[in-house]
Amino acid sequence: MGETIRKRLLQKKFSSIEQEALLNLFLASNYLRSKIDSICVEHFITLSQFNVLRILKGTYPDGYSRNEIIRRMIEPSPDVTRLIDRLINEGLVERYNSNKDRRLSCARITKKGIDLLKKINPRIDEFQEEYSRVLNRSEKETLSELCERLYAGQVE
Repeated sequence: MGETIRKRLLQKKFSSIEQEALLNLFLASNYLRSKIDSICVEHFITLSQFNVLRILKGTYPDGYSRNEIIRRMIEPSPDVTRLIDRLINEGLVERYNSNKDRRLSCARITKKGIDLLKKINPRIDEFQEEYSRVLNRSEKETLSELCERLYAGQVE
């Protein structure tokens, strides 16, 4: 099927089309992730921290509990509490108690966190345009639909 994957992995054939497709997904994901990660590193945060900031920006000026943040993460981190603590230490996020349940601790993005996203997002948008130029709109829609079908059973 694909020459690029064969050259990239220095492999002449695969045991099945399923294996080739899976490896292609891994390679594409790793490529995209490493590019986004390098943009985050330029701003001294991790991809997971960027994800949390993005989630909290979506609910600003409100916030979310740790469990709600985990539920919304693209790649849930096993230790979101520490991840949030690091964002708090950098002044990007603040913690507060919920008005509905004083026992519930929530996190919300700060002005500094919003300002950081304003710096990062144009670079992310630029990269999205760059990588997506190789696909037309119909192909992008098909790719998105196919990816969703792979994990649809995992969504609550």
